[in-house]
Amino acid sequence: MKNVLIVDDSKAMRMIVSRTLRQAGYGDGNLREAADGAEALVAIQADKPDLVLSDWNMPEMNGIELLRALRAEGNDVRFGFVTSESTTEMREVAISAGAEFLIGKPFTAEDFADIIGD
Repeated sequence: MKNVLIVDDSKAMRMIVSRTLRQAGYGDGNLREAADGAEALVAIQADKPDLVLSDWNMPEMNGIELLRALRAEGNDVRFGFVTSESTTEMREVAISAGAEFLIGKPFTAEDFADIIGD
């Protein structure tokens, strides 16, 4: 996996996700960050990442709004949520909107490796 975009309104959480991705063996690529869905949408259109890892709850544009906006414009980038809220209902909404997976916080490098694959 070459390019991953990490979307979270918490800088600390973006750093934790980046570190965990490196521990899981995904550090060879370009790990980029966005602070919310609106910023991520611009970044995705400009640089076409291989995978988007997004928080659910963020200001400006939340994760599910970001995913729906991407799918509405025909963008089929791999998309997964990394969120502290992972109810069955949220999983169903995420998958029906086009997400590939939902990783609950707290998470481990093994969680990322198992779920992301490649």
